[in-house]
Amino acid sequence: MLSNTQKSAIQTAYSTFLEARGLKARYGQKLMIAAIARTLGNVALATDGRRDLRENPGQHICVVEAGTGTGKTIAYLLGAIPLAQALGKKLVVSTATIALQEQIVHKDLPELLRHSGLKFDFVLAKGRGRYMCLTKLDQLLSSFSESGDALSMPLYEDEAPVVDATGMKLLQTMTDKLAVGEWDGDRDSWPEPVEERDWRLVTTDHRQCTGRRCPHVSRCAYFRAREDLTSTDVIVANHDLVLADLALGGGAILPAPEDTIYVFDEGHHLPDKALNHFAHHSRLGATRGWVDQANKNIASMMAEISDGSDLDHYGEQLPAAFLRVKEQLDLMWPLLEETAIFDDERAQVQRYRFEHGVVPDAVRMLAEQLRDRFDELEELLNKMLLTAQKYLDDQHSPVPAVDLERWYAVLGNWHGRADGNLQLWASYARADEEGGLPRARWITLVESGSGVDFEVCSSPILAGRTLEFGLWQRCFAAVITSATLTALGKFDRLRMRAGTPDNAAYEVVPSPFDFSNGVLQVPAGAVDAGNAAQHTDAVIECLPGLLDEKEGSLVLFSSRRQMETVYESLPARWREQILMQGQKSRQLLLERHKARIDGGDGSVLFGLASFAEGVDLPGKYCQHVVIAKLPFNVPDDPIDAALAEWIETTGGNPFMQISVPDAALKLVQACGRLLRSEGDRGTITLLDRRIVSRRYGKAMLNSLPPFKRVIES
Repeated sequence: MLSNTQKSAIQTAYSTFLEARGLKARYGQKLMIAAIARTLGNVALATDGRRDLRENPGQHICVVEAGTGTGKTIAYLLGAIPLAQALGKKLVVSTATIALQEQIVHKDLPELLRHSGLKFDFVLAKGRGRYMCLTKLDQLLSSFSESGDALSMPLYEDEAPVVDATGMKLLQTMTDKLAVGEWDGDRDSWPEPVEERDWRLVTTDHRQCTGRRCPHVSRCAYFRAREDLTSTDVIVANHDLVLADLALGGGAILPAPEDTIYVFDEGHHLPDKALNHFAHHSRLGATRGWVDQANKNIASMMAEISDGSDLDHYGEQLPAAFLRVKEQLDLMWPLLEETAIFDDERAQVQRYRFEHGVVPDAVRMLAEQLRDRFDELEELLNKMLLTAQKYLDDQHSPVPAVDLERWYAVLGNWHGRADGNLQLWASYARADEEGGLPRARWITLVESGSGVDFEVCSSPILAGRTLEFGLWQRCFAAVITSATLTALGKFDRLRMRAGTPDNAAYEVVPSPFDFSNGVLQVPAGAVDAGNAAQHTDAVIECLPGLLDEKEGSLVLFSSRRQMETVYESLPARWREQILMQGQKSRQLLLERHKARIDGGDGSVLFGLASFAEGVDLPGKYCQHVVIAKLPFNVPDDPIDAALAEWIETTGGNPFMQISVPDAALKLVQACGRLLRSEGDRGTITLLDRRIVSRRYGKAMLNSLPPFKRVIES
């Protein structure tokens, strides 16, 4: 139960903050603070200070849909920080985008600290991949100085990346800045963009890192940042880092889930992020190339790390283990050529999906062999890594530390690839549990340096069960928030995809915006988008009469093909005003659009799904949003197709249970591009007649904010 002291602390902090900023309390913001505080205050404690799992299971989760302008960041920080401190828990705020992460770290938290009277500290948490590895940097610089020429690193990649003199000059400059304290080793704090091909040579992952055994650990930017996490009240992370930590067992990077209160901002992205983390994929041809390359390097490796004992014993077994893997991979290639038929040559991505996730017996049996062979290889490499770790801890190691450190990274890379393949082929080797959720399994044809390759993929069709057991049941408490968590006015879609408990606290708090300042219109020229050609012609005909040449407009498409066709078919004077996605980076297009408006000219943005969310064009920058078509998913996504297939076999209607709620949520997001501040006004035009002619369209229309409506017949 929330104590009077805790209530007072939150109320005082809120009123102090508002007064210092000269702001008025927002009704939705107050409701959100109260909902979060009430949920956290009601968590029952066990004797060890952790959540009592026997009391009120599920009620430690708070789900809040907060409309644009609510001020949800300040709401969840004010609602959670005092209670996290009182309970002795860490607060982890997780976002889906870098932009929001930076806003929280550089704006919201500093403002709250200055103006609320609360005392707390905070830090931004990132994965190893954002920091330079000093060991790899040393090895690279040493190798380059010896060769004095362009340097390739075939030990780490299939297609050996080459770092030339220009790249080496950049890395040397970074080294100099590190030495004098003018740079901290964080990729994001380097003043200029760093090419991925250069950066990946000097960063690492948890498998290649020797950790506290590394001679550079005291100067390592990653471990310095890790130390801050143990003593900090608020940790700002992203969904990928949280999920990566959970995949490592929890508490490996971030605080243990049992001692953590999570806030997932942009929470509607969490299920898809989770699916990516729980999926497996491997390119068959690239893996064969890696196996060949690794086998060529075993002799060089053993010549440097021979110990006359365990390492030699395991190293002697490696060539045969790699060979057994290669033999099975060589058998799988012609089998997949025979099995996977790529019919639609017009599709941008060539895929073959196994219906119901069921693979043919021949593929399954060979997958069993690959699973066993990769299991042997993974176990062997793991033993070598453990032995190398033991020697790195031993001052009297029979192997020089410098050689161990160099080859440890290589062994870690090999081990990661072996384990990834083991997980993939294990998912192909075992049948799905009867009555349970099937996996989606498919093959994608991809371009490679030597022609084409098969990318073999496997993924859960829903992340809900994994999130339920790996996150919601383990965490001390959690808040999930976003402007779009409901679909068709219900939280059912989120519960299915994210696995949030039925008895969690679900709240919808209102936006302070006056939606009557926005007009939602369906013009007479809008036609049913079910006929693609007729619909495209109608869009081409309608747009010139709809758009104002003197204002800022955003036109959203569901299909790149339709967007480009419309653009090419418009009169030249309109094409001069249009900035189309794909012509430049999104950031540059937005900057040019704003510059045109600031200069007194009109400007029109043409964009796809990524412009329908996260694009902030307040006031005069966007006075008209045109939505060409209801945003139904393209039907070629293999996970969505497998999910629809499963729902159908269970007697459901995948269109009404999946397609319509997904499209409804995306439509709300697209309409949300219009009103970005309380004084904004403008028009939303829907050019798809299905919004009023179909039953599901009317349900989608009624789930939108209460704009003024103009429906022309």
